[in-house]
Amino acid sequence: MSKLYEKQLALFDRQRRYPLDEAFEILKSMPATKFDQTVEVAFKLGIDAKKSDQSVRGAVPLPKGTGKSVRIAVVASGSQADEAKAAGAEFVGSEDLVDKLKSGWIDFDVLIATPDAMKMVRPLGKVLGPRGLMPNPKTGTVTDAVGNAVREAKAGRVEFRTDRGGCIHAPIGKLSFASADLRVNFDAVYFALSKAKPTNAKGTYFVSCTVSATMSPGIRIDVTQLARQVS
Repeated sequence: MSKLYEKQLALFDRQRRYPLDEAFEILKSMPATKFDQTVEVAFKLGIDAKKSDQSVRGAVPLPKGTGKSVRIAVVASGSQADEAKAAGAEFVGSEDLVDKLKSGWIDFDVLIATPDAMKMVRPLGKVLGPRGLMPNPKTGTVTDAVGNAVREAKAGRVEFRTDRGGCIHAPIGKLSFASADLRVNFDAVYFALSKAKPTNAKGTYFVSCTVSATMSPGIRIDVTQLARQVS
């Protein structure tokens, strides 16, 4: 255990479940590092992750952004390609862009494609899928409204998906953000997850929650207060 980690642990009780706003203040009071750490929220959901009809997946724009620049690649043609360029996409193309992807090029953060273009992109699933770059209608990255998708991604759109343990991890900003801004982004993720609750999920949906920074331990959140706090 590093000295930094020991100092961080001394600032809170690992067994206690804190109100969300207090947890953010604890994170911001921790010893500084040489870079602006990402703040992440992790939820344990009351779902059966082994059942496909209980998987939770989607995307949500963070009102206060993610705090980092996002490079967008768009597979589209014609007027939709022009729309993507006008919205600020760094890389736009059709067969030429797909050929670059086939060669192993992945110098971007988000890949968007029109439904028509997916017939070219779909065979690249084995390359793009493991890296979380495969376009998907559920996350809004397969769409005819490419301009809007690019603007959302640029503004701070994050994707979420349950893992094998029924957990979801999502960034909600940088440690330099004001606590109120982190709270606004947290609320956006919380609401998106609430709306994505599978109809077959029974019992408690939000089982547990922690917030952490890149180099900090996780701080447990009192999930019983979230429904009352988030408005």
